[in-house]
Amino acid sequence: MSMKNIKQYEDGYLNKMPIFQYILLSLLFSLWAAAASLNDILITQFKSVFNLSDFASSFIQSAFYGGYFLIAIPAAMVIKKTSYKVAILIGLTFYSVGCFLFYPSSHMATYSMFLFAIFVLAIGLSFLETSANTYSSMIGPKEKATLRLNISQTFHPIGAITGVLLGKYLIFQDGESLQSQMSKMSNVEAKKFGESVLQHTLEPYKYLIMILLIMLVLFAITKFPKCKPKKAEGGLQGKVSMLETLKYLSHNSNFKKGIVAQFFYVGMQTTVWSFTIRLALTLDKSINERSASTFMIYSFIAFFIGKFVANLLINKFNETKVLFIYSIIGCCLLGYVSITPNITSVYGAILVSLLFGPCWPTIYAKTLDSVEEKKYTEPAGAIIVMSIIGGAVIPAIQGLVSDSLGSMQLSFIVPMICFVIVAIYFYMEMKTFKFNREMNKDEKNIFAKETI
Repeated sequence: MSMKNIKQYEDGYLNKMPIFQYILLSLLFSLWAAAASLNDILITQFKSVFNLSDFASSFIQSAFYGGYFLIAIPAAMVIKKTSYKVAILIGLTFYSVGCFLFYPSSHMATYSMFLFAIFVLAIGLSFLETSANTYSSMIGPKEKATLRLNISQTFHPIGAITGVLLGKYLIFQDGESLQSQMSKMSNVEAKKFGESVLQHTLEPYKYLIMILLIMLVLFAITKFPKCKPKKAEGGLQGKVSMLETLKYLSHNSNFKKGIVAQFFYVGMQTTVWSFTIRLALTLDKSINERSASTFMIYSFIAFFIGKFVANLLINKFNETKVLFIYSIIGCCLLGYVSITPNITSVYGAILVSLLFGPCWPTIYAKTLDSVEEKKYTEPAGAIIVMSIIGGAVIPAIQGLVSDSLGSMQLSFIVPMICFVIVAIYFYMEMKTFKFNREMNKDEKNIFAKETI
């Protein structure tokens, strides 16, 4: 917990990384991952219980990522006026309240009440992600910023697997699939059965509340570095308005490209994970929800392995080249998922998760690094987090496509198109890197000739 020998530079980065604080910060990534993966369970559960279309079931992600979108800027303003630590404490509090709201939701048994609970929970997660992503990249030497964020992100699949396991064994039950069971009941029987099933929904959130309270205490008693750029002469740096920030960022083409790439990446990842269980149930009528959720565990294991392998590759090769290759392979796999009418397409979706790992932290770090004026760091980080709204939009589009075509499998063409856009982004970044490297070589040669 000691901050001894930790020195902060003018740009907010540190001379060395405080290990305990970094570990605590990284654990937050697993907490919001658990909440996100539970959404994938809820989509399948609520579709049957409330008799929803694929489009309507995607509202879970709309409520979740809508909360992120609306709160990111207010969260950034809190960080700017106070600290990353204060924003994290607020985030953990809202997260806890959102989990607690699952108690009345399960008894009221209305879809809208569950959506409200998910929205409140997402407010907390917006504070956490707006804080933790930027904070993780800055809580140490600048040259290791992207690596630190990638390592923190490896906690994401651990939390995601935990969330799915909680859903698999606490929400889903043994026996036939819910849809199969409810199709044999009268309307009155189905309603009563659905209400009893919803009682299982709050079980995983009981455990989350206990973990969140422990984390609240740990963050409250631990001293953290500020990691915020020091004020410029005259003290004007702390008084930058949001309007001025938006004006500055609107002229930053690299920042805008990063926002677009992040929007489609988050939308693609969310929609693949949202509908993998549904895809398995569609292609194999003999399995139930509990069995189908095992595919999500495989997906998050693949996600974890993909992150680990990517960290090794990025340390040896240019990161944009690695991710461009990842994106091309991902496009091909999603094409396979959308046209192969057997269970192997589910394994194709699992393999796609192997390629998701390094995308978010790399796009985030590169986009944030494009903001040269560090007085805009906090609001810029918030705007990148706002691009998570792709997770609300793209699953809804895939749900509409699925309902319109009458095929969950063909609807996977939607995330494939998203991966194409992400591939274009990394291709442009790869070309920019190559151009800059050539320019630097030319400048060095000219300098060497002038010296001679």
